[in-house]
Amino acid sequence: MTSRFFLLAAFMLIGACFRASAQKVTLDYYFNHEVRKTAGGVVERYHYTWEDKTNSGFSIFGNAFKKAGATLDTLGEAPTAANLKGTAIYIIVDPDTKKESPDPKYILPENILPIAAWVKQGGVLVMMANDSANVELPHFNNLASVFGMHFNDDLQNHVVDDAHFADGAVITRGYPMFKTAHKIFMKDVCSIATAGPAKPALKNKAGATIIAVAKYGKGTVFAVGDPWFYNEYVNGRLPKGYENDKAANDVARWLLAQVTHLSN
Repeated sequence: MTSRFFLLAAFMLIGACFRASAQKVTLDYYFNHEVRKTAGGVVERYHYTWEDKTNSGFSIFGNAFKKAGATLDTLGEAPTAANLKGTAIYIIVDPDTKKESPDPKYILPENILPIAAWVKQGGVLVMMANDSANVELPHFNNLASVFGMHFNDDLQNHVVDDAHFADGAVITRGYPMFKTAHKIFMKDVCSIATAGPAKPALKNKAGATIIAVAKYGKGTVFAVGDPWFYNEYVNGRLPKGYENDKAANDVARWLLAQVTHLSN
């Protein structure tokens, strides 16, 4: 009996590890494709990438998913039913404006249809906006509206400089997705209006919704008013008491827990 119990437990553990490892997290490199010239005049891709380990990158957030058992991928072309297949979580961050890219790719109706269908089948969509001066909101909102969300043209948690960190403080204690983080720092964000299936998931001290969640078919949509988890704010630079690093792990685990069986 004992040996059977341990054998069953081993199979269950292997099965759990397999399910976790099968969860692919894909970061959009199409709607956000910022470029810059190096000192040598070479044009390079940067900002919100898995590979970038400097302050502008998402390498630490990516590691949070990997620690939770997921794998990472990127999508450098427009999303379709075919290239979203196999992705459990699809992250769109800060779509480009004309000042950020010579050829910005806007989210068009032909992009919205396959994304919405993929979510309905069980995918988890993450939409990370920014303050309105630094993100292309009109087309991003066309996608958000499908799920009852709207990124507002406002500025919440404005922080003038590092001497005013308290202006970006948000208490996360009591919000279910934050299991270990109790206080975070999120500056210069836009608020989110919710309707229908969308519900507030985190509010700032002014009462504005800065994270919203919607259930759509079998899937889930997570929207936040700032890119937030880039390395600069999860690498330990923040003053003592801010727990963005813990929050990155909390959110990664929460997102992975929302993944259901994809019917595609």
